[in-house]
Amino acid sequence: MTTIPYWHVDAFADAPFRGNQAAVMPLDQWLPDEVLQAIGEENAFAETAFIIPDASGAADYELRWFTPTEEVRLCGHATLASGHVVLSQSGGERVTFRTRHAGILEVRRAGDGYELALPLIRTEPGEWAEAVAFLGAEPAEVWLSPDRYGVYRFDTEEAVRALDPDMRGLRALGNDQFICTARGRDTDVVSRVFVPGGGVDEDSFTGSAHAALTYYWSEQLGRDSFTAFQASQRGGHATCRREGEQAWLGGACVTVVKGEFYLPSAG
Repeated sequence: MTTIPYWHVDAFADAPFRGNQAAVMPLDQWLPDEVLQAIGEENAFAETAFIIPDASGAADYELRWFTPTEEVRLCGHATLASGHVVLSQSGGERVTFRTRHAGILEVRRAGDGYELALPLIRTEPGEWAEAVAFLGAEPAEVWLSPDRYGVYRFDTEEAVRALDPDMRGLRALGNDQFICTARGRDTDVVSRVFVPGGGVDEDSFTGSAHAALTYYWSEQLGRDSFTAFQASQRGGHATCRREGEQAWLGGACVTVVKGEFYLPSAG
């Protein structure tokens, strides 16, 4: 029996049972992809993050993310959780991760929490009638990215909170993020994020969606920083700052479980 260190972290949360859950599992070397996917399915979180020391020297670690159904190209909350795990153990100030599709990502300490640098996700005005129909309400604007991120802006926070999408219909459109947003009451921006095609009907907190929201709302607000709340059942808070082609997301993390994952040895 092989044992793997296992951390269960609530990311973009300052207390347990809030924000988004991620499993973080440090490895010595990559396991076969089918094993990584099976572990992601077993953990049943939105994301399981796997890290190994980066032998290339380009970053401190390599990082990959798996939902219960697939490997993804970018995940913010599980990257923040991975930085929390590494920095909690090392006592360092910053850590970098080399990823397969999103470049080098950085997590650094910021006050009582952390800041995470993600690639800024640019969107532009567009139309997608099928998606709007399945969302069940007409947004004031639709901004789309070729990377399958869609920002649907509504007039009020109440409209975003009242959404009851047709998840089966959205799932049939593919592995897209449907990011529904409005100006907030208690924060500058509020959002809900639906990713049924990726195995997560409604995400608790979505870091990559906030890389798209950082671009969209910095354009709309006319300033480079704002506060954000993702109005899921668990809820999650972040600060968002645009800096060149990066979105810097600030938030806290809480370790909920630390233990060992038992994996049967091959053969």
